[in-house]
Amino acid sequence: MTETGNARRTPFYKTHLSLGARMIEFFGWQMPVQYSGILEEHRCVRGNVGIFDLSHMGEFEVKGPGAKPFLQRLLTNNLDRARDGKALYSALCRPNGGVIDDLLVYQRAEDDFFIVVNASNIEKDFAWFEQHAADFAKSGDSVELANSSYDIALIAVQGPKATEVVGQVVAAPLDELYYYEFRDETIAGTPVMLARTGYTGEDGFEVYVENARAQGVWDALWAAGEPLGMLPIGLGARDTLRLDMGYALYGQELTDEINPIEAGIGWVVSAKKEFIGSEVIVPLKKGGTPRTLRGLKLDGKGVPRQHCAVKAEGTVVGEVTSGTVSPSLGEPIALALIDAAALEKPLCIEIRGREVPASLADVPFVPSHVYRRPKTA
Repeated sequence: MTETGNARRTPFYKTHLSLGARMIEFFGWQMPVQYSGILEEHRCVRGNVGIFDLSHMGEFEVKGPGAKPFLQRLLTNNLDRARDGKALYSALCRPNGGVIDDLLVYQRAEDDFFIVVNASNIEKDFAWFEQHAADFAKSGDSVELANSSYDIALIAVQGPKATEVVGQVVAAPLDELYYYEFRDETIAGTPVMLARTGYTGEDGFEVYVENARAQGVWDALWAAGEPLGMLPIGLGARDTLRLDMGYALYGQELTDEINPIEAGIGWVVSAKKEFIGSEVIVPLKKGGTPRTLRGLKLDGKGVPRQHCAVKAEGTVVGEVTSGTVSPSLGEPIALALIDAAALEKPLCIEIRGREVPASLADVPFVPSHVYRRPKTA
């Protein structure tokens, strides 16, 4: 990546400018926040297809005979559920149960894993991996770590027509690449890792490629998608899309002070193994937590934002972690961390000094359309 001042640029920086992007600095990166507008971009992904530059995300490689037991010790999810060519979502936690990061683990082989972390946490996460790898080495199993975050670009294609777009540029059929699976592919003569993953709730793909050859891959995907109405999508719409689904965002639903059970991702916590934080987290999975992440819809006018107080009978009982007016629904939605004891009481959200009534809502707020493995008889 190149840098201007303290902000890095992805390989697609000039492409973003040519497409009319409004650029912002985002955790040390120059990134597009929007192009044609958040509403149009959001609705394009829900109804058609969009292309995203996610090259600010971090990538680590964990290899060696001790790779799997090392990751089993660090991560909340159980890698015994994985296999070659499959990805798992997991959390990385502190001994007190707080979340260091949420991440994806791609198993290339039993001794070869590819980890994708949040842009805001690259250095913190890698330092945590290095610290525990040094301790782990004392057991005799070797672990090789590499931080490839600044060498790899990431392109996402998401939406109902994602298969139609990506299917034009890869040779092998996509109908047997299921949700949370990945494989090696070639696009525009360039080796890539193609994953059926994403952060929108729609069917879609994420394409990992070396920086030096990334522009040709973007160009091939753009040429395939533009005639279908594909739009470039910025960080603004990416956030409203994930909030529609109730997906957790690090720094909001997940922090060092919020554990995975409170944040509603207890399904990535395994009770069948020990991991850092398991002594605290696993009992909470069985016994519950004093506060819990819930979806809310406003019953009045206003836009809920992060840190808005949630009240019950005049008492603060929680806080909004994320909120917006959903472009899909046309109504205000929020995720909030709320005292479990208050869930049966009438709730409201304080917005600019006004208490706006709110109701608990099922999450996801809109249906998911990811491509899952068909059920067998």
